[in-house]
Amino acid sequence: MFRLFGFPVQVRPGFVMFMVLIVVLYGNEFGVWLAGSLAAFTLLHELGHAVAARRTGAEARISLNFLAGYASYVPIRKLSRREQAGISFAGPAIQIATSCAILIALGANPLDRSSVDGSAALLAIWWAGPVIGGFNLVPILPLDGGNIMMNGLDWFIPGRSQRIMLWFSIGATVAFAAFAFTNDQYRGFAIVIGFLLITQLQMLGSMKAATSPWEDANRALQAGKQRRATRILVSALSQPRPAQTPPIARLQPSEMTDLVALLPDPLPSGDPWNEYILANQLIRLGRFEEAAHYAADSFNRHPQTLAAATVARAAGALGDQPTAIGWLQTAAEIGTSPTALMTIIDNSPELIGLRQHPDVVAIRRSLIAAPNPTP
Repeated sequence: MFRLFGFPVQVRPGFVMFMVLIVVLYGNEFGVWLAGSLAAFTLLHELGHAVAARRTGAEARISLNFLAGYASYVPIRKLSRREQAGISFAGPAIQIATSCAILIALGANPLDRSSVDGSAALLAIWWAGPVIGGFNLVPILPLDGGNIMMNGLDWFIPGRSQRIMLWFSIGATVAFAAFAFTNDQYRGFAIVIGFLLITQLQMLGSMKAATSPWEDANRALQAGKQRRATRILVSALSQPRPAQTPPIARLQPSEMTDLVALLPDPLPSGDPWNEYILANQLIRLGRFEEAAHYAADSFNRHPQTLAAATVARAAGALGDQPTAIGWLQTAAEIGTSPTALMTIIDNSPELIGLRQHPDVVAIRRSLIAAPNPTP
């Protein structure tokens, strides 16, 4: 794992294997250029999603896997359909724009295939950039175009757009598969078609609305299954899920209190988003010192603005102003969610006594000056 412009980036073995597979299958200069171009433009594509998500105040992370990359993000508020569509569009947009600019700078015409045929490098950039970027805008799920279409459709049929788009996507993919297998020119798309269809079927099998593991654990606890509730929470806290955006837990304070009481000592850790939820619950329960240590450990493993801000809140509640200010400065410097940090400074009761402190005012001013850093 490494960080790029403040975003955690996880490169999974499948991604490396896919790049090696491309080089081996082609066995020539074009294969090397194609693997390198795909790696670069996939990362750039996901960076586009992540930057767009950060502009809404969300914290984002990038994961590169076999055949695909993912940018997952955790919003601090409910995002509008326009914002969600904008996040989906940002990835292919930056991929297409950058690759076209590179091709033009190298003397090729992105709209003319014949202008890139004489060079392995130009042909690889053409395929990995505008072609695949444009393909991502095809209006079928799970492609970005499908997500954009789904958000638009949701204006007219709220709550039903995902199911309709999914069935449309499966039908369109099956129809193209039938066409491709009867046409020698398109048989090479078999791997992509298979990947799309498998993903679509997986989405169909999980059409049940995604719920937070905290909500799942609460249902188990309400049903008298305490051990099951504990297993759900321990699994959620200890197993990172970088490729999915966790749903928001919609529970009453008393329900969260009962769930936190189920957790073993020491508290489990491993997934930064659920660690953040737990640290905030510890603050709400008045377990400030425990919250500070837990959030600090989380920050050491996954340096993020929200984790550092949580330590600051706990320190503020304990009356330790120097420590609180130090962690607010750290939260600002790490830069993964400036908008969220401004909200925390402005609204957290634990920081009331610090808001007029000169150092905190300076931190807040720096966030206003550059609320959403971009590459």
